[in-house]
Parts: sequence; structure tokens; C-alpha cells
Amino acid sequence: MNLQINLESWQTVGLIIDYTIKIIAIGYVPEGRRPSSSTAWLLAILLLPYVGLPLFLLMGSPYINRRRHRIQQEVNDLIEDVHDDVPDVPDGMEVSPEVESVIKLNRRLTRMPAVTGGNCGFYSDYRESLKRMTAAIDEAEEYIHVEIYIMAWDKYTQPFFTALENAHNRGVKVRLLFDHVGSWKYPGYRRLKKELNRMGFAWYLMLPLQPWRLRFRRPDLRNHRKMLIIDGHTGFMGSQNLIAPSYLQRKNIKLGREWKDLMVELSGPIVSSMEMIFAGDWYVESNEALDIRDHAEAHGYIGNTQKDSATNLVQLIPSGPGYTTEPNLRMFNSIVHHAKERLILCSPYFIPDESLLEAVTSACYRGVTVELFVSEQADQFAIDHAQSSYYQALLEAGVRIYQFPKPDVLHTKYMIADPHDTDGNEALAVLGSSNLDIRSFGLNYEISLMIAKGNLIQELNTLTDRYRDASKELTLERWNQRSWRRRYVDNVMRLTSALQ
Repeated sequence: MNLQINLESWQTVGLIIDYTIKIIAIGYVPEGRRPSSSTAWLLAILLLPYVGLPLFLLMGSPYINRRRHRIQQEVNDLIEDVHDDVPDVPDGMEVSPEVESVIKLNRRLTRMPAVTGGNCGFYSDYRESLKRMTAAIDEAEEYIHVEIYIMAWDKYTQPFFTALENAHNRGVKVRLLFDHVGSWKYPGYRRLKKELNRMGFAWYLMLPLQPWRLRFRRPDLRNHRKMLIIDGHTGFMGSQNLIAPSYLQRKNIKLGREWKDLMVELSGPIVSSMEMIFAGDWYVESNEALDIRDHAEAHGYIGNTQKDSATNLVQLIPSGPGYTTEPNLRMFNSIVHHAKERLILCSPYFIPDESLLEAVTSACYRGVTVELFVSEQADQFAIDHAQSSYYQALLEAGVRIYQFPKPDVLHTKYMIADPHDTDGNEALAVLGSSNLDIRSFGLNYEISLMIAKGNLIQELNTLTDRYRDASKELTLERWNQRSWRRRYVDNVMRLTSALQ
């Protein structure tokens, strides 16, 4: 009898806890989240409260910690102070009011003005870009700043690291950052750290997950940026990580799968913009403050305008958990709405939020020719299916989807609006580390380069033609023939992708 009473009491307590969790979740979870994310989290908590709630507490907030947010605000204020007398658009560079409004939006959200930048190299060949970055390191005289999401020690990257060691030995100051969680899953991670320690220059993990050192945070936040800066006058940025093109996975090597990426080499004032972002990331991990004002003035880059055939009007767009306004998403949406005739999207992971999906399909409905370039098969099961779940709506709206043939992974990330600048429509483009997915909009630290004028847009046009020639177009008729099982898995993965 007493056992039955105790059992009923425990059942009552469990029921009270269960409903308390659900009631609190309904009022708390939607705050500050997009509807799709709120719905996914509430579904997980309401159906499986004892599983959904711990997951939400662990991964439900993009908040880093007070120190990182404080440093981000300090960096933003310093960037704004450095650019206090710099106009939104450099003197002598004319843009339409519509393009100027996008530049002003980006500056309001990131403190970065538009500046000029020289196009010193456009590298869509994985091996060629590694060789060029290695050669640039060999030319360094003062310092080298490296910030790349994934790093690994292998036969492709060893010359790069050897160049860094040689630079360090001849007195060049080397600073290196790479993401902790992003890199640890690849072969040779321990050897990489051992070799870096042997070389003797300064290096740090970004967003380290080390609870035994009281360094814990949401485990799926990443610093996804890719930059190499040399002596303040040369900068590389784009989508490529510092790892073999197969990502050292046995399955990839067996299939012959390689990543296709893009890196650009830049000179001029834009390099100082890149250094400001590096300085913030370096300080948050190392506690070493780099004087960005003295450096920018010493190189004469603040307010300086280049004038030659390789000059581009560009603007650096940093984004990540430290930016509560999602500047890259707002920029992407603005560029989509800017398109009058043609819109080109290239991303390995196209998992848009509601605003971007609506913007892209609306572009089709107003007569814009929209092309989306993706991999025929993404490198991750969940992402491959989550991305596929959007194809029906996109194809029905009129988006032309080009699938880069497997086994290769199209990892290049860019967008172009009105690429051929016809009928007076000004072209706008962006390239960098940011995917067109929910993770890149809110959870990853990203770096993007918006291009308002210059030959980088023509380079992207040429690259698009090459990708189109190599790809297969997915038609609505063919897509409608997919199995019910594929539809089901796609929709389940779409739901899980919204748990951000």
C-alpha cells in the first residue's frame, strides 16, 4: 500500500515537473529567435522534455560569455574611432544611392566603411592558392597574421608551416589562430600542436572547449574565418582551409573527393580592415592588444584611395555571435533585393532562414533570373538532406539549380547581383567564409567581402561560367520523381537544422 502511494507521489511530482518545463519553455524559448528556430526547440522540449531541455540549455543560446561580448564591443568602438573621419565611400568613387544604402547598412552594423582594395590574385585552384600563400609568407619582412578555421599537418600544408617557421627564424613576428573544435577531428591534430610548439612562434586556439580549465561555452559555436595578412600590405581571404583538398578522410581519398574553393589576394586599405578583425580575435584568445590605429596610419591606408585597373570598391563584413544584428544575413538579403536582372548564389550549404528564402523566391517572381550552385552531394548527411528540403520551393519559384558533380564538394561561397552591369544596373557581389545557412548567420564568426566596383566581379562571372559548364541542372520534373523516403528524411533534417 505504501509502495503504491509512493509510486503515485513520484508520478505526480514527475507530471508537475514535466508541465512546469513545458509552460516555462513556451514563454521563454521564442524570445529573440526566428520562428523556425523557436518551433523546432519547442517541439523538442514538448515531445521529449528530459532530452530537449538539456540540449536547449547546452546549445540553445549563441551567447558566448561576458568577457567575449565585452571585448567585441570594445573592438567595435575602437574600429569606429579609427574610422571617425573616414567617409562611407572613398572620395572619388561614385555609387548609386541604392548601393550606397547597402554600404551604410553594413557600416551601421559593423563599423566598417567601404574602402579600396587591389585585386592581386584570384585563386580557384586549391593547390595553386596554397603555393601562392606560401610564397607570400617567404616574402614577409615584419609580421604574418594567420587566422584559418581548420588546420592540419599534412603533405599539402607542411610547406606552408615550414615557411612560417623560416619566417620566424629570420625575425618575422608570426601570430597564428585556428578553431579548436573545427580542427581536432582531423588526422594529425596532436602532431600539428606539437610542431607549432617546436617552431616557437605564438599560436592560440579559437573558441577553445576546455571545461577542465573553466573554458566552456556552447560547444557548436565556431570561428569560421579564413585570413592571411602579411606586413600590412597583402591579405588573403576566402573559403579555403589549411588542410589537404581531401580533408584527409579515407572515404574521400577512396572516392577521389576534393574540395573546390576560392581565395583572393588583396592589397591597399582593405588589408587594414582585415587586420582590425584579426586584432580583435587575437586579443580575445591571447590577451595581447595590437595597436590597429598606429598601424593603419603608418601604412597610410586610412582614407587612402587607389586608382588603377585592379582597384575594387570593397567593404569588409565581420559577423558572428558578438554581433546581435546578423550583419551578413542583412547584407545577403539586401543584395538579393538589389538584383534587377540576374542573381547568382554559390554555397556548399544553402539552408536559408525565412527572410532569405522569401527574398530569393521573390526575386524570381519579379522576373530576375536566379541561379543556385550547390554540390550534387554535400559532404555531411544532415546538411545534404536539410538543403534538399528547400529545392521544391525554389524550383517552383523558378530558381535554376546547378549541381556540381560528385564526388567533389563545391565549397566556394559567393553571391552576385546583376553581374554584367547592363541597363545601368550596378553590380554587387560578396565572397568570403560565410555559407548561406542559419549557422553562418548566427553561430559562426564569419568574414565576408562585399564588392561594389572592380574586376573581382568579372573574375566571379568567369568562375560562374566554369561552374555552370561543369554542373548538371536539376529540373522540377526530375526532382518530383524522388522517393517518399527521401522526402521524409529531407524534412526531418530540415527540422533539426533549425535548432539554432
